[in-house]
Amino acid sequence: MSSGKKTDSGIVKRLASEKGFELVGIAEVCRLDEESAHLTEWLSRGYQATMRWMETNTGKRADPGNVLDGARSVVSLGKNYYIPFQHADSSAKISRYAWGDDYHIVIGTILKDLVADLSAKFPGKKFLWYCDTGPVMDKAWARRAGIGWIGKHTNVISRQIGSWIFLAEIITDLELEYDLPETDHCGSCRACIDACPTDAIVEPYVIDANKCISFLTIENRDGSIPAEFVPNLDNWIFGCDICQDACPWNRKFAAPSGDPSFLPRGENLNLKPQDIHLMSREEFAERFRRSPVKRAKYEGLQRNARALTAASNSQEHECHS
Repeated sequence: MSSGKKTDSGIVKRLASEKGFELVGIAEVCRLDEESAHLTEWLSRGYQATMRWMETNTGKRADPGNVLDGARSVVSLGKNYYIPFQHADSSAKISRYAWGDDYHIVIGTILKDLVADLSAKFPGKKFLWYCDTGPVMDKAWARRAGIGWIGKHTNVISRQIGSWIFLAEIITDLELEYDLPETDHCGSCRACIDACPTDAIVEPYVIDANKCISFLTIENRDGSIPAEFVPNLDNWIFGCDICQDACPWNRKFAAPSGDPSFLPRGENLNLKPQDIHLMSREEFAERFRRSPVKRAKYEGLQRNARALTAASNSQEHECHS
């Protein structure tokens, strides 16, 4: 490997770290044939539920060269969002990633600045960034770039800070020094699988979104949550952190994020289903402005609140019968 590539890689990693990314790795562009085959099999089982966009742009997902002409390198980035706050037992729970500002906005702003700096350092080179918004297999590239491995719950786990990380990528035609892929460190552990109350992790490294609380409360666009899952929602009104909370790597290595953008919004720390029942569309728009919770839409959050109320009423009935 030439000293120039090593120097350039050092510049890329330094600039990314200065922007606030705790994890930075670089992989050589190639076709993701193995990962694409797994995706195709997963889709054939219907595990994507109603997320039809996952069936599109398969050619671009398989090869970054179909996204950026002349692509040589993928810079994989990870940003820690862990905040050591615990929900009250009686509160309607929001997934940790959605406690603060929308990460698409926060990280998108950082990536724009980073790409501007890279373009100044490497004039004439192309840099294309993504943060959960394009046809890129971000988890596959994170593993190939060495910043983490894909755990049995299908989230990327870092040996340094666990799995509470947002992923982003920069695809570039700049040839760099490449990191070694990360190896799997889950071993025989089944903590995430055993913790899932809806059995959504149907086998190690495979999730059936039809059963996943995160899907059911966010991406699910149906009018209701299937009755079979309502008793097991465990008071999650938006998303779910159960599998990550159970992970030993998080229990041991999770460290608080230094980014105030991800701090919990005070008005959502002890949210109740009845708060949502009484909320108007205007209040919803204002309360969750620049928040990931808006992804569920007003109707979706109302549906989720009804499901939690139904689950609570059912439990009270059982206690008194």
